[in-house]
Amino acid sequence: MSALDLPGYTHVYSGKVRDLYAPLDADGQVVDDQLLLVASNRLSAYDEMLSPEIPDKGAVLTRLSLWWFDQLADLVPNHVVSTDVPDAVSGRAVLVRKLQMLKVEAIARAYLTGGGLEEYRAKGSVSGVALPEGLVDGSKLPEPVFTPTTKAPVGEHDLPMAPDEVAAELGAEVAAEVSRLTRAILARGNEIAAARGILIADTKVEFGVAPDGSGGLVLADEVLTPDSSRFWPAELWEPGHPQPSYDKQFVRDWLTSAESGWDRTAGGPPPELPAHVVEATRAKYVEAYERLTGERF
Repeated sequence: MSALDLPGYTHVYSGKVRDLYAPLDADGQVVDDQLLLVASNRLSAYDEMLSPEIPDKGAVLTRLSLWWFDQLADLVPNHVVSTDVPDAVSGRAVLVRKLQMLKVEAIARAYLTGGGLEEYRAKGSVSGVALPEGLVDGSKLPEPVFTPTTKAPVGEHDLPMAPDEVAAELGAEVAAEVSRLTRAILARGNEIAAARGILIADTKVEFGVAPDGSGGLVLADEVLTPDSSRFWPAELWEPGHPQPSYDKQFVRDWLTSAESGWDRTAGGPPPELPAHVVEATRAKYVEAYERLTGERF
């Protein structure tokens, strides 16, 4: 993944799906309190980078995050400074405050599925939170549950964290606030999305703090997108089996299908996504954006 040549900016970092650039002042010196966050069209699943890229994905996620930041503004401040960005990344980049990011993946679940379901079947709980008996794949939880994980380096897997581990990493007060905000964001998201025919099963959010430690938690990165959340069509929700989705689950399902032929336990790279999977994935992202925001993409 090669960095773009953006006049007035210098490349700082490339993650799985995002690139960071630092703005330069008139003397060519780095402006150290802001970053340009560029969403690429890259897609990852099962901690693997996939190819080819998904057209328009970066723009869909950026526009959807900006829409959600507005819906959540009364719950938590966010990192957005400006959407006035270079033409080369117009529509898929945001100028943001530079934050010190918390070293915990803040995840909340409103419905039981995925890794949470596996843990529930084994222990009757998720991340140490005891749940009622008799839940199945797709069951709605009594209330959103905070299920944090570690933030693993690229190529390694995130691991579940117990409440005491989160408190040890962040301090008890910050850990409690991260839990409260993560669950509140998912609850607000579902209030809004359910009226538009989408259930948000779970979501991952990122928080940071000002480098000098002043102020409280700031919502960063992306929020309530098909990349960071599981979106289900409400009219098709039926507990007892995996649900159809608007998110990366579509790609995950193909990767583990007989058609892909990929054995993810063998350690080899995943296969190229066929054109029909790329097109359907783009369509899922766009449909989710349009249903939620009421805007044409």
